[in-house]
Amino acid sequence: MNAPGVISTILGALLASQATLWMLRRRHLDRWLWSYISERHKRHLPQPDETVHLILCIADHYEPLFGSVPLKQGQRRVEHWLQAYPKQFGRFRDSDGRTPRHTFFFPAEQYAAELLDPLTHLCASGFGEVEIHLHHDNDTAANLRRTLCAFRDTLAQRHGLLARRPSGEPAYAFIHGNWALCNSRPDGRYCGVNNELAILLETGCYVDMTMPSAPSPTQTSIINRIYYAKDRPGPRSHHYPCATGEGLMLIQGPLLLDWAKRKWGLLPGIENACLQATQPPSLKRVRLWLKARVQIPQRPDWFFVKLHAHGAPEDAHDVLLGPPMVRFHEALAAEAARNPHLHYHYVTAREMYNLARAAEQNYRGSIAEALDFELQPGPALPRSAMVAARNVN
Repeated sequence: MNAPGVISTILGALLASQATLWMLRRRHLDRWLWSYISERHKRHLPQPDETVHLILCIADHYEPLFGSVPLKQGQRRVEHWLQAYPKQFGRFRDSDGRTPRHTFFFPAEQYAAELLDPLTHLCASGFGEVEIHLHHDNDTAANLRRTLCAFRDTLAQRHGLLARRPSGEPAYAFIHGNWALCNSRPDGRYCGVNNELAILLETGCYVDMTMPSAPSPTQTSIINRIYYAKDRPGPRSHHYPCATGEGLMLIQGPLLLDWAKRKWGLLPGIENACLQATQPPSLKRVRLWLKARVQIPQRPDWFFVKLHAHGAPEDAHDVLLGPPMVRFHEALAAEAARNPHLHYHYVTAREMYNLARAAEQNYRGSIAEALDFELQPGPALPRSAMVAARNVN
């Protein structure tokens, strides 16, 4: 090759690499891609004869007033869930005989008793639980503490929701609005409180389920993990794991590259545990979720799969309450009937946390017996064991 040809080749390679880097940064893949590459040896599907317990939790950023709609429209959205969920999914049973379970992370800033009362009824029927979601901006530590305490007490005292510790104190799971946990957005928007983890712990939070946030710039470099983090100087404390049990537990949903879905013909798509119209659930996605291996080392047969959605607005109903989700439950049941090594378990956020805590303590019993391992359901809700027994009969 002559000199001009060599120069052209080098320039072409440089331009291609610059374009690739630009695309990586545009989708914020650069924030977690190195972790993904360095942990590639961990990602593999279970062997055909390997026992698999798929622990499935749908953590819904449930916002009835999304889009600043009137209260009446928010009530209609909730009422649709109240009517459709039992009708669509009441016939399905997991490996423990339990119906599908949904966790409604309700935004504190959208509270209205007219919206929570129907959800309480749905959850009291054994179809899920309510936890805390929050959108805030330019906040202060003192105001955040007041907001969380007030909403916690309203859910616990007015509605009989939220978990209870052995002492009787209410406890809650948390998802941060706009993904900006611990003031993690580069522009500083949609939070404002660096020491958010400390305040969450102080006010009774037992687990955070915000991640993954990809393709948001708030995505951590830590991926596919259940870990603990505690407050440290500056923002983004949850980017730094600490020793087990020292801080707040964070349960992440699966995050992987999906080479079957390419962007711009070059980069793979992202499997980010989201359920929406463009990402309906499927057995193909189950394979990716298992491959992520979000696990506790003491129980390598337990696969924790935390999914997320924005299920309240009307445009989400077709997927979460319609044929795509029905087909998914049918396919999961058929696959478990075909494969005696596959067991699947529908759980709430609280139940998933309890199972993670049980696994950490080297628990060897059944999943059904550990659903209330540490935290009990609120007084308005049935115990998990009672739900299992009632659904089997």
